[in-house]
Amino acid sequence: MTHALSLNPTTGQTLQHYAFQSDEQLELALAGNFAAFQQWRYTPLAERADTLVRLAQVLRNMAEPLARMITEEMGKPISQARGEVEKCAGLCEWYAEHGPAMLAAEATQVPGNKARIEYRPLGPVLAVMPWNFPLWQVLRGAVPVLLAGNSYLLKHAPNVMGSATLLHDAFIEAGLPEHLFALLNVEPQGVSRAIADSRVAAVTVTGSVRAGSAIAAQAGAALKKCVLELGGSDPFIVLADADLDEAVNAALLGRFQNTGQVCAAAKRLIIESSVLPAFTEKFVAAAKALKIGDPLNEDTYIGPMARYDLRDELDGQVQASIAQGAQLLLGGHKIEGVGNYYAPTVLAGVEPGMTAFDQELFGPVAAIIEARDAEHALALANDSEFGLTASVWTANEAMIERFIERLETGGVFINGYSASDARVGFGGVKKSGFGRELSHFGIREFCNAQTVWLDRR
Repeated sequence: MTHALSLNPTTGQTLQHYAFQSDEQLELALAGNFAAFQQWRYTPLAERADTLVRLAQVLRNMAEPLARMITEEMGKPISQARGEVEKCAGLCEWYAEHGPAMLAAEATQVPGNKARIEYRPLGPVLAVMPWNFPLWQVLRGAVPVLLAGNSYLLKHAPNVMGSATLLHDAFIEAGLPEHLFALLNVEPQGVSRAIADSRVAAVTVTGSVRAGSAIAAQAGAALKKCVLELGGSDPFIVLADADLDEAVNAALLGRFQNTGQVCAAAKRLIIESSVLPAFTEKFVAAAKALKIGDPLNEDTYIGPMARYDLRDELDGQVQASIAQGAQLLLGGHKIEGVGNYYAPTVLAGVEPGMTAFDQELFGPVAAIIEARDAEHALALANDSEFGLTASVWTANEAMIERFIERLETGGVFINGYSASDARVGFGGVKKSGFGRELSHFGIREFCNAQTVWLDRR
């Protein structure tokens, strides 16, 4: 194959071919990015922050073409696509305001202020990013990376290269130096060459466990810093004393936002026995009422899945779960006709050992799991190879503290569904990856924490 293909999942029509870069073009991109880093690292921090302020305004000015490109390339409903653009603009402004303080010299316990920690940029950071949030996934890493004085090399998913190109244009319009934010449109061997290149200082990956494992192995062999944000099968736990209406509404948003194509989503709905029937009835009725259709329509909530192969994979997981004993309460099939649509699906009676429990379901499918009591719910939640986020619904303060202490996840959300926010760190444990994005964690992950000790005589 000689090109990346952007395909509209709503119509099945080809949007654009993007030719893969040759070895010579890859070398030019790496050389240009490294040279830009050498200049940018010494640009005053205040000027770097000002660039982010301008970028926020450019993103808002480009909101409609950016949102429409997202919708056309991967099927996100247009209202959600606009929300993604605005969230990115807010991220830029937040880091412009708060990021410089996170990079300030840090005092130590050495008396007389003779020692401190300085945060220095590492160099070019290679980012391998997914398609499900074409802007947010990129910017939540790129913004702190660039503010810290590094440069950024983006290898985006092949099906959203149009979004990547528009984002690159936005950076240039905001005044970012040429080549500092570089696009790599390369095949896997090109990624491998970039990782091995001595000019690349670190690697960050958001994607599948398989992709993350392969890239992390190459980064490790090259002794490069690596951050991974991989899959998730997040538990959404509802205990007997929860507000059921609020929990159902949150579960609906947490599971079906972005047509269910979210890493940190309410994938395993673990419900205490005494409220299971009521929760199930309310949840199925709400899921049945979701508007499915053209993602360019303002009232559409469920659009097409981004890729046809992923719809086939999801349907295979659903059918396997039913064969293993799961009960199909809603959906469970591809929607016939034009477009890559899958019916909103609810499986009940899901248990450990079933595909819907053990694997990540990346699409509009919810798995309802019965818990005998709170302790059983906690055990079920931790019975996973993933550990990204968890959501817990209860009014019991003691139980809240117990779940916070015992859940094996990177994030715990009490009486709310999982989300990422610039103000707090984001990342997972187990096979959900390692390292953190956002907040001060994200800006310092790709810094050299340099110890400075003055006059030790």
